[in-house]
Amino acid sequence: MRKIIVLILLAIAIKGQAQNPNKLFGRDPIINLENFQKQRLYFGFYLGFNSYDFKIDYKTVSEDILIKKSTGFNVGLVADLKLQEYIRLRFEPGLHYTTRELNYPASYFPTTPTPSDMLRQVNSTYLHFPLLLKFLSLRTGNVRPYLLGGVSATLNLSSNSKSIDDNYEERFRVKPWTTNYELGFGIDIFSEYFIFSPSIRGVFGINDELIRDNNPDSPWTGNIESMKSRAVFINFTFH
Repeated sequence: MRKIIVLILLAIAIKGQAQNPNKLFGRDPIINLENFQKQRLYFGFYLGFNSYDFKIDYKTVSEDILIKKSTGFNVGLVADLKLQEYIRLRFEPGLHYTTRELNYPASYFPTTPTPSDMLRQVNSTYLHFPLLLKFLSLRTGNVRPYLLGGVSATLNLSSNSKSIDDNYEERFRVKPWTTNYELGFGIDIFSEYFIFSPSIRGVFGINDELIRDNNPDSPWTGNIESMKSRAVFINFTFH
């Protein structure tokens, strides 16, 4: 999927090079899709990457659990509703996949732990439902920067929340639903036929999502006060 995104962006770049650069960025550019954003409602889709992390707060001072992040994948739809000239309301439901590894210090365990005891891999498949406000700047030629902010709810399809097994059976559990706030920025680039909109966004979990083990003194969950997801999204939106 990463190769597909790279190929799409490369095709856009090649098309842009084939055109006169003044069409997009010159002193007197040809204005593309001049009335597109005057519509009350329009739709699109996005592809992108994510990097998820956990913010962990501890009950007592101890060595940190080390979290190894990986690059995941986003795909979803966009509905964009005009509230006024410079403010739009966006709904961006999407499917996100990511993997995180939690590496526990040996000091967490009462006896010498095995490598499998010290490692927990958290695979997450999220249905993400953000409701965002998009604050647009003035359009300059065929470029229009913007800011994004809002809230979201996330359903983790891989939460293991209904499992009676816990970390003693190598089953790491989190709550299925979490809430977040999101902040970001991007830029609308108006081509002849569509709007290409790259953006970057931070996502910050609000509620504790960890399900504790049945044993309150569990080395995996006993000393954790709260565990909240946080992430960085890089999305490429097409309208």
